[in-house]
Amino acid sequence: MIRHFYQQPRAIVEKEAGMTKILSVTGHSGSGKTTLIELLIPEFRARGYRIGTVKHAHRGFELDNKGKDSWRHKAAGAETVVVASSGGIALFKETQGDGLAGLIPFFADMDLVIAEGYKNENHPKIEVFRREVNPEPVCREDDSVLAFITDTRIDSEHPQFSPQQVRDIVDFLETRLLQSQS
Repeated sequence: MIRHFYQQPRAIVEKEAGMTKILSVTGHSGSGKTTLIELLIPEFRARGYRIGTVKHAHRGFELDNKGKDSWRHKAAGAETVVVASSGGIALFKETQGDGLAGLIPFFADMDLVIAEGYKNENHPKIEVFRREVNPEPVCREDDSVLAFITDTRIDSEHPQFSPQQVRDIVDFLETRLLQSQS
């Protein structure tokens, strides 16, 4: 089951016609993927982009609390449950599989979807790599890797950035992924 939360943004940025772009942020557990995403989002937002995120929870997760009304609706057999308030909505929807392709319709109004994980999907990706976490990058031979975000030098022809080079990373991604929308 896919559970998704969408917060309605305060300012609407007009999106040019085109497909929503996807960027996967990959790397070993504990490498700093979430931290990097937390830094990238405000930089993209400051440039006027609408950003959505997807976290791949391959071990399962809990979002709704047992006994709450939305949980009870789902337990009763509803295939889609929306919890709505003045600040946003949460959507609980049964889906087949957990691939990114099935999630894109939920992000049609976004310029970029940053997916944490999904290392085996064929979407553009950047890998966060720290040698102290694992001796080798997880996606070194993957043709869809655009760059490495690393605190050490990697033997690779791909561009490499320090995790602190947030503006440079966004400049690079803007040119490579969002050029037609900028």
